[in-house]
Amino acid sequence: MAVIQANANEVKLLARLMRAEAEGDGELGMLMVGNVGVNRVRVRCLDFVDINSIERMVWQSPGGFEAVHYPYFYQRAREKDIRLAQRCINGERFHPAEFSLWFFRPDGPCPARWWGQWNAGRYKSHCFYNPTQSDCPDVYRTY
Repeated sequence: MAVIQANANEVKLLARLMRAEAEGDGELGMLMVGNVGVNRVRVRCLDFVDINSIERMVWQSPGGFEAVHYPYFYQRAREKDIRLAQRCINGERFHPAEFSLWFFRPDGPCPARWWGQWNAGRYKSHCFYNPTQSDCPDVYRTY
């Protein structure tokens, strides 16, 4: 059962984003990026008050994703990437990104805080950041 609404084109858009942002971190890394995207669509807090669809989440500016500025993002979604995106849309969550609204790829260790948000952990090259429960309680809601 989906935790956010998504048509076939939006599933493919999320799949392309996950691949472009984290293919080098393998399927689990891509799933974690998918968690961040789905979380941004689910919540109405902080920078994501007006983000209510995958399309709006992917193209959010400012505050969006770096991958949309590079040609690799514009390649057709592969079936295996679409399946990964659908898993995230269906509510699968993966630590440390299960409650994250941000991630980035630092050159060194993960900073304890990034843009005022606390580090939830690292997976391969990406650090994941969670909002506080008081700032964004909806992200901690169970399905």
